[in-house]
Amino acid sequence: MLKIFCSFIFCSNIILSCAQKNNSISTQKENNMTTDLNTNYDTATFGTGCFWCTEAIFQELKGVVKATCGYSGGNKVNPTYKEVCTGTTGHAECLQIIYDPAKISFDELLEVFWQVHDPTSLNRQGDDEGTQYRSVVFYHNALQKSKTEHYIVELNKSGAFDKPIVTALEPYGKFYQAEDYHQDYYNQNGEQPYCRMVIRPKVEKFEKVFKNKLKH
Repeated sequence: MLKIFCSFIFCSNIILSCAQKNNSISTQKENNMTTDLNTNYDTATFGTGCFWCTEAIFQELKGVVKATCGYSGGNKVNPTYKEVCTGTTGHAECLQIIYDPAKISFDELLEVFWQVHDPTSLNRQGDDEGTQYRSVVFYHNALQKSKTEHYIVELNKSGAFDKPIVTALEPYGKFYQAEDYHQDYYNQNGEQPYCRMVIRPKVEKFEKVFKNKLKH
């Protein structure tokens, strides 16, 4: 599927699904974290399917201060994971990324975004299916919107993908932090089957391609 612009793609049709998760529920937090840590930091919010996979990748990038799993883009206040999984809340599983623009740019984050999932797959990533798994960029300002639009146009022109990009571009509204057991999932549960069979191969591929951008 990937030809010129991207050197690999992480999507797989492994039967194991991110939907096979622990359904325990904890209180949600509405989280607008743009400058919580430092007024010089910025925020990006991406939906790429299962947030476990992309959290494990983005948190390794130099310049990324914090990556938090959560839900955005829906109409339900304080949604639980169980509610989002029904596909009726309008929310997408997403990752909110606090980053230092002096160390990593939004363009570089977008470069990773295009390569860690299949942006040509509508409401589906692997065996995870539904609008909650849509490919989406929740833009925080006009510049993020224009940059994302530019990349979509240029990628489609270049023939980088065999099919047109279907990534949604939605204005950022509210971000609800996912339950505690979702946070830092791969690092905390690396030996579980889903982590070993699905997340680890993606992380290893990512580390080879972006080794000059890693924290370690």
